Amino acid sequence: MVLTLEKPQDIVKSDGLFAIERLDRELFIHMKDKFVVESALNRALVSFQANKNRPVYRWYKFKEGFSASLVENLVAKYKIHSGTILDPFAGSGTTLFAASEAGINAEGIELLPIGQQIIATKRLFDSEFNADDVAALKRWSRELPWKQSDCHESLPELRITRDAYSERTHVAIEKFLGVAKQENERVHTALLFALLCVVESVSFTRKDGQYLRWDYRSGRRQGSKPFDKGPIPSFDKAVTAKIDEIVYDIEAPTQNLGLFPKASARGEIHLHKGSTLFILPTLRDASYDAIITSPPYCNRYDYTRTYALELALLGVGEKELIGLRQEMLSCTVENRAKDLLGINANWANVIAIADSQELLQTILNFLEAQKEQGLLNNNGIPRMVRGYFYEMACVMAECFRVLKSGARLVMVNDNVRYAGAEVSVDMILSDIAEKLGFRVENILVLPNGKGNSSQQMGEHGRKAMRKCVYIWRKP
Repeated sequence: MVLTLEKPQDIVKSDGLFAIERLDRELFIHMKDKFVVESALNRALVSFQANKNRPVYRWYKFKEGFSASLVENLVAKYKIHSGTILDPFAGSGTTLFAASEAGINAEGIELLPIGQQIIATKRLFDSEFNADDVAALKRWSRELPWKQSDCHESLPELRITRDAYSERTHVAIEKFLGVAKQENERVHTALLFALLCVVESVSFTRKDGQYLRWDYRSGRRQGSKPFDKGPIPSFDKAVTAKIDEIVYDIEAPTQNLGLFPKASARGEIHLHKGSTLFILPTLRDASYDAIITSPPYCNRYDYTRTYALELALLGVGEKELIGLRQEMLSCTVENRAKDLLGINANWANVIAIADSQELLQTILNFLEAQKEQGLLNNNGIPRMVRGYFYEMACVMAECFRVLKSGARLVMVNDNVRYAGAEVSVDMILSDIAEKLGFRVENILVLPNGKGNSSQQMGEHGRKAMRKCVYIWRKP
């Protein structure tokens, strides 16, 4: 019989995972009555998928967002009929527009210019676009004026977006941009929006969470196996199809030039541009009737990279891109630690609450130990996980402050896994929420869990993790 001796780092790792699993079980026992498997929830509802066939919401594929149907279901279930709903991570504005359509005022906070542009353009279509503007879009789709013009405008690029298009597509986009500037401001904005909607599809790239994945036809080498994204449509075909889709939705019989039925008494929409960490503290106490949101997940996704094509088109430069990456909620390994007390001195008690969350601290200690032994595939993971939970705790404290008594915070989020350790984001945040004063009503669990990265599955085995919708209420 041959005995296999464990390496010292394996013993440390197993001990660390055991401690995490023990504390995780204890916290689950504490919260087990809060977990409800919600059969009505599915991945389509809590992601962009359910928007794919919905007029207006389908125009731009903001894959990290949730669906309008989810917001409508929540508004109906919790009987939110008036007042103001806040979304601190507004994205493409799904919460804002779905709430407004239900007759409820809505406010959002969004940092990324692509989200800001989508929201602004939808509002433009709904309130300022006229019949002549629609006729101009139809003419663009019918006549393709950029093809006959020598006018062009240089295509803005970032280092990470260079060579993203074939030469033919690159030239077509530059001509499109140049001729579009000759239209009035409303039509120009609409045409730029149509372009933003199709740049990924006509490029050699595909959004892949942590970065842009490059098709082998780009000439860029990325990984050991060449990536083939499949057929790439011509620019002319893609952009005219998008213009036609926009016109069709605007002119739908119930719309009468506008995005939503005019018969409904719609709520007002207001967007705050910037970082949630800076803007939330400026909002009034007890002024919102609900918060419906989905923050970035603790999953290493870098939105400044995945949306780099769109950000470049909107004029975001290299320095601004780096600034946006650091202003984002810590969700990528490149995020540096933020001076939270420098942002808001009133967060000292919030930081103390995060310091006392035993499961979180055990996970952080485990990840630091893995880093010291050189066992992590990226040394920024411990810093990112720490930043994520501490920043989220501060966001949650501000949400508690701005909500009215009896109002709910509804949050869609994912659990994650690093170095074999499952990070129960749902329970850690809900435990912190309780200490901040929230009452955890439910943690709604999707019937089917989510997977995890191929690397995690390969090294630690396949294990589905909970995907949840948290329901917290301010007493």
